[in-house]
Amino acid sequence: MSDLNRGIMKFENADNPKAIAVSAILVLGSITALIIWALQSAYTLG
Repeated sequence: MSDLNRGIMKFENADNPKAIAVSAILVLGSITALIIWALQSAYTLG
């Protein structure tokens, strides 16, 4: 069992590169959306 199959990731193939890529895209996309929303709320852009 790899370290990625422990803790919160307790499902089979949690260390699969596809699962890691999807998780990374979701997290980075959410952070980007929050930054864009914060900038639009703070400043009058466009």
